[in-house]
Formats: sequence, structure tokens, C-alpha cells
Amino acid sequence: MGGVTRRPVAQDQGRAVDPGSAGPETWPTGRLLSMAARRVERSWDAYLEQWSLTHATLPVLAVLSAGPRSQREVARALKVTEQTTSRMLVGLEQVGYLRREPHAADRRRHVVALTDAGLAALRAIDDPTVLERMVSASLTADQVGELRAMLLTIIDAERAPGGQGGEADGQRAGV
Repeated sequence: MGGVTRRPVAQDQGRAVDPGSAGPETWPTGRLLSMAARRVERSWDAYLEQWSLTHATLPVLAVLSAGPRSQREVARALKVTEQTTSRMLVGLEQVGYLRREPHAADRRRHVVALTDAGLAALRAIDDPTVLERMVSASLTADQVGELRAMLLTIIDAERAPGGQGGEADGQRAGV
């Protein structure tokens, strides 16, 4: 038999893994978490499409739900450029979720305001039951509780002083 010999190139809990046959059960934790996050994000994106929204435009509605803002204020709140904000505002205006109005004190300026349709979309989207089902449909209630606890532990570690979650930390954790 003169075929190519495959040699293990990865380790999974001390045993060699053949990269050609390795399934998700052999992946590092970080890769599993990333794959799960992408699955949830695809579900979230499909859900938002019902309202002609994306994960990027939804926060615009949330910012404007507090009241009319200038484009600059919206950009600052979202921590994006005014140019990026402008593109999002155009799309949201086209679907009827916001309108531009003259500024009350300065007629040369405009403010962006949420319409009734935009507020209705924001309220409809924010259904915790639907959102939770996207993540936990294949899990038991106990598993959801365990997952939430573990995710909070990961998030809290990032917030702790010195908890930058750098490469060395990831390597120690096996991600």
C-alpha cells in the first residue's frame, strides 16, 4: 500500500486527532463557541429580515427610541462613523422606520426620529421568548441554565482587572 500516510496534527485531551476525520467533538472550545455563535447569528439575521432589519440597523432604532437625535448623536451612540450611520439611516427611512425632521431651534439642521412603524418593529422584535428559543431550542432547561452560567463566567473574566483574555490565556484554556 503506497498511499499517503496521514499523521495526526492536533491534540484533543492528550490524544492525537486526524484532521481529515475530526468532527466538532474534537474541536477546541473556542472553535465550538465560535461555530455556535455563528449559528445563532444566522438565526438572528433571518429573524430580523422579517422587518427589513440587520444586526447593524437594529441598534439605530434602539437609540432613536429615546427620542429624536442628530445623525452625529446617533453615530456617537453606536460608536460608528457618521458615514456608516448615514447609510443605515437611508435604508431605515426607505422602509418607513424613521423620518428626518427640521431641528426645533435651528432650521438648518435636521434630526432623525423614529416613526410609529419603527417603534412597532422594535417592540415586535424584542420578544424574549423568540430570542431565547434561537439559542436554546435543542437544550433542556438545566442545560440553558448551565450555559448561561458559563457564558457569564467568561464575560465576567473579561471584565475583571487584568482579564484581557489574551492569547496566552486562550492557549492555557485550550481555545
